[in-house]
Amino acid sequence: MASSVGPGTVDPRLLRAFLAVAEELHFTRAAARLYVAQQALSRDIRRLERELKADLFVRTTRQVTLTPDGERLLPYARRVLEAQDALLAEFRGVDAEQRPLLVDVNSPGLVFERILARARELAPDCELMARFESGLTGAAAELLAGRLDASFGRFAGLDPAIRDRLEQQPVRYEPMAIVLPEDHHLAALDAVPLDALAGEQVYAGAGNPRTLEWTDLARRLFEGRGIEVAPPVPLAVGAEEFQRIMAKKRNPVLAVVDFPAMPASVLRPLVDPVPLSPVSMVWRRGLAHPGMDALRAAVAELAAAEGWLQCPADGWIPAMDARMMMIRS
Repeated sequence: MASSVGPGTVDPRLLRAFLAVAEELHFTRAAARLYVAQQALSRDIRRLERELKADLFVRTTRQVTLTPDGERLLPYARRVLEAQDALLAEFRGVDAEQRPLLVDVNSPGLVFERILARARELAPDCELMARFESGLTGAAAELLAGRLDASFGRFAGLDPAIRDRLEQQPVRYEPMAIVLPEDHHLAALDAVPLDALAGEQVYAGAGNPRTLEWTDLARRLFEGRGIEVAPPVPLAVGAEEFQRIMAKKRNPVLAVVDFPAMPASVLRPLVDPVPLSPVSMVWRRGLAHPGMDALRAAVAELAAAEGWLQCPADGWIPAMDARMMMIRS
């Protein structure tokens, strides 16, 4: 098809459909993210392609990829939708402070749920709603689009242009751990020395566009230690899928010490040195909401009480992350 754009306007709903597929590279996941049927999503993508007179995706039975025209459209779609979301937020007026605050706690069972629970105690009149995104890279796009208000993760791992539009508050130097099949030869150890993973392929989210900051941290940690980042595997959602993929691939999984227990696996802290995941709370620059004030107060209170921002003497953290964790918004 020709790639010239015809006259007329483009429905923002079609651009949202395009952006979801472009970020997920999977029609089923994109449809679930937008709460629409997959057939309706495919229909919207075909309509957008007709209106733009351009093929946007290459679809095969195994994968979905962007065409050159799709790559060209992506930054424009993001800017249009961000502008629309900003316009709508601006004209919500005083009601903006009464709306629910959407807080991404990443996944059930992590420490971020404690922060959210304490913020609810501090601001009982606010409605703070939990959301579950996987990875700060993916969550940051939702923050900038106004579909999330706060998230947690490795702030230094975001693109600098994205960081400039966000604010952050350091939360924790979270010790990292390894999830092993229960019959793995290292599973009998109480703690796993990092050097003991030499020769292993360790899964760290490779291939998942929503967790780029985590995969980058793993690569920095593994560099020079003879540890490889495992190749991409299908994204496992839920304990049963996690167990099935681990049994099939048998790769250790890089995690944190608060990672929830999974069937047929063991969680062991990493030592010598203790690798640290630098966690910040992240939100849109300029966001004003009493629930956000409560979240910030909850982070400060729990971090002080639990010693979350005390970096252990034998801790490992990239220099760029250490600098970023010293910054307070």
